[in-house]
Amino acid sequence: MRSYGGPDVLRLEEVEPSAPGRDEVLVDVVVAGVNFMDTGTRWGFTKAMHTLPMSPGVEGAGRVSAVGDGVTDVKVGDRVAWSFAWGSYAQQVIVPAAQLVPVPDDIDFETAASVMLQGLTALSLVRDSHRLEAGQTALIHAAAGGVGLLLTQIIKILGGQALGRVSREEKFTVVKSAGADVVIVAPASKFGDEVLNATDGRGVDVVYDGTGGEGFFDSIRSLNHYGAMVMFGLPAGPPPEINVFTLPRNIRITAPSVLQSALEGDRLARYSAQLFDWLRTGRLAVHVGRRYPLSDAAKAHIDIESRRTTGKLLLIP
Repeated sequence: MRSYGGPDVLRLEEVEPSAPGRDEVLVDVVVAGVNFMDTGTRWGFTKAMHTLPMSPGVEGAGRVSAVGDGVTDVKVGDRVAWSFAWGSYAQQVIVPAAQLVPVPDDIDFETAASVMLQGLTALSLVRDSHRLEAGQTALIHAAAGGVGLLLTQIIKILGGQALGRVSREEKFTVVKSAGADVVIVAPASKFGDEVLNATDGRGVDVVYDGTGGEGFFDSIRSLNHYGAMVMFGLPAGPPPEINVFTLPRNIRITAPSVLQSALEGDRLARYSAQLFDWLRTGRLAVHVGRRYPLSDAAKAHIDIESRRTTGKLLLIP
């Protein structure tokens, strides 16, 4: 990217790779993950965090090519994955050593790249943003997306009930296959009645919403008297202004930085190890919606912004 704007600003170029500095690692990228936040980077929403020109993308998996001074935990040839390193849409990327996690030999690179950012987000949502207890009921917006499908499965692993909302009928099957107890096909502005009907009027204990905007008030209406509204990610639009004194009593609204939570302390190591264990034992599965060559990054952005994709989108350098 040499400018901000639509998908056409993404161009494939040859650049000289940098050498890793102190506490940094150079990685050969085998798979890079595509996330909705990458479109925000392209539009310039995160320009305070980097300078142009730049390669977008923050997530991937690959093999260590070189290590900088001070790096002792990884060596050349190690299989690694990461959830946040700018420039991951590339054949090589510099990653802070502290951001890397080892990829077990029985986990392939596509699977590892598919659960780093979105899997860590989903796990942080149910453990840190609102600690989901067995028997609780959750509404998941955009349930057919990468985060939504992982979140649905993790809620079921923890003994909760999952209500997934999707915008189109063709997304019903993939969400149901992920274990959702109820799948609601409805636009973001009109689903509250269906949630209340599905819960016998009680409402849900928590709403996980990575879309924001027009469905805000129906999400609030979907909560029970002690429910939590958890908003995360890059919303499609800002939520409306509210007067907190007009809201139902005892509900909680939070907009956490889930990535920050997942990277604090030893959470990165613990959460990634938990995700890999669930994958290894078959309790968690990834759904790869589409794969693209690196040269088709712009097409991947067009597809994810269309909201017509399901599961994880991957770039293969």
